Amino acid sequence: MTISTKGRYALRIMMDLGAHIGETVKLKDIAARQEISEKYMEQIIAVLNKAGYVRSTRGAQGGYQLVKQPQEYTVGMILRLTEGSLAPVECLADNALPCERSGKCATVEIYKRIYEAVNGVIDNTTVQDLLDIESDKASDYYVI
Repeated sequence: MTISTKGRYALRIMMDLGAHIGETVKLKDIAARQEISEKYMEQIIAVLNKAGYVRSTRGAQGGYQLVKQPQEYTVGMILRLTEGSLAPVECLADNALPCERSGKCATVEIYKRIYEAVNGVIDNTTVQDLLDIESDKASDYYVI
């Protein structure tokens, strides 16, 4: 499983908005801080907006803000929105066609464990957790 730039950037956008909770943030400011193309960000923010994760405000003072608090968004919510299924093999994906080997397939058991482990991490990690990790890393970086 490889997470695309779309998924990675969506997490960074959500973190940036979470770090500026209560503020309306311009897309160009997020793009500059996160070093992401503004054009690509427009595509990603549209997906987040359509899902109701962010709200947009028009006008000179317009921009984006989170609809909820950072601790209410899990990494899993954001990655599934942008990536679709995170199943390591097709037979475990939602709406997968029945596999003719499912009754005798031993390897699917390890794939199930991988999938459960990934889901356990991403569904129990919030945007706030990521902000806390980022803050810890920044403070570790500047320790003399």
